[in-house]
Amino acid sequence: MVVTFKVTGGEQGEWAVLQVSGELDLVTSPVLRQRVHDAVAEGHHCLVLDLSEVFFCDSSGVGVLIAARRLIRSCQGRLRLVLPARGAADGSHVNRVLGALGVRRLFDVYGDVDAALADEGEPLSA
Repeated sequence: MVVTFKVTGGEQGEWAVLQVSGELDLVTSPVLRQRVHDAVAEGHHCLVLDLSEVFFCDSSGVGVLIAARRLIRSCQGRLRLVLPARGAADGSHVNRVLGALGVRRLFDVYGDVDAALADEGEPLSA
């Protein structure tokens, strides 16, 4: 089985939104890291990472998310993650991994892109 990793993006108001799908691992995480850096280099300091279609995430993927958080914070920007309770096929693997590692609390997490983009949207509790 060949798994396709894809990062697509766009802009919604002041936010850059990157939709990520597939496996976020040692091989694919540099692609996401580069896309985050590209977005910041283009002047986007408000970033939503939609990880609802990521069905596997290893420590390399977590490292990219933490590095993205650090980069955005250094620009006084905002980073929001979309990690629905039932993402990809059987629940948000990324959500479980971040929780198991104790780093989920570092991120503002939302159930969908609309909630992440809304000013009144409140992050989900850890």
